[in-house]
Amino acid sequence: MATSADTRALRTADSLYRRRRVTNVVALVLSCLAAVLGLLFLGWILWTLVARGLGGIDWALFSQNTPPPMAEGGLRNAFFGSAVMCLMAILIGTPLGIAAGTWLAEYGAASRIGTVVRFVNDILLSAPSIVLGLFVYTLLVMQAGGNFSAIAGAVSLAFIVLPVVLRTTDEMLRLVPSQMREAALSLGVPQWKVIVQVMYRSAMPGIVTGILLALARISGETAPLLFTAFGNQYWSADITGPMASVPVVMYQFAGSPYESWQDIAWAGALVLTAFVLLTSLIARAIISRKRVAHD
Repeated sequence: MATSADTRALRTADSLYRRRRVTNVVALVLSCLAAVLGLLFLGWILWTLVARGLGGIDWALFSQNTPPPMAEGGLRNAFFGSAVMCLMAILIGTPLGIAAGTWLAEYGAASRIGTVVRFVNDILLSAPSIVLGLFVYTLLVMQAGGNFSAIAGAVSLAFIVLPVVLRTTDEMLRLVPSQMREAALSLGVPQWKVIVQVMYRSAMPGIVTGILLALARISGETAPLLFTAFGNQYWSADITGPMASVPVVMYQFAGSPYESWQDIAWAGALVLTAFVLLTSLIARAIISRKRVAHD
């Protein structure tokens, strides 16, 4: 026969089980509501962007420069400036990020310096972009007598690229099976050649994905460019002077009282969003191909 103690224990267990079920149902409902709410707002934003920006997509947007008030024009100079500064930022930040990530994964993984570098990189990864822009403004623009330039803009964007590529390289190299490294080293291959010919080949899809995600992030940055590249209403290929960019033109035109400028800003936002979406899809395709190859 069950004692009173056994009965109380069964009742306690049953009460705990029901409380856990209720907690689980409540958490599941709240999670679903949060997901649905986020998707609704995302759909609302995308619908507004397409509805307002699609009408401004025409050949003039890509063939004409930014116009004066109440005149027709496009974003040719801004597209060119954004492409130049993003490319320069990738060329500056990618080699440094890959080199630092390689050192962390292969040489400084267990050292105190490696721990400090990871901590500083995490801070840089989460730092507001406007702070990086102000830093480069103080470092380059003010030292050059207040001369805004595309070089300064590219450097400010490179500070955003660097921690992303560093973290991705570090993580991807550490995910490579240690047996591959040990097998190559056991054959007498120098460690630098093991890194270049074995580790990089295995981790390259992940590293390229990190570079593409960094490119997608910097393509929409406005604050750093306001303090560094500033902007230019005319076509300019001089990287030592002010240069236009799509985010800065959007910021200036969207708050203007001129309807033509507002239409151009919405069209630029749509093109920029499409570019970021395409870059993200390419990155996901690379990751999916890597998983299929491993399977």
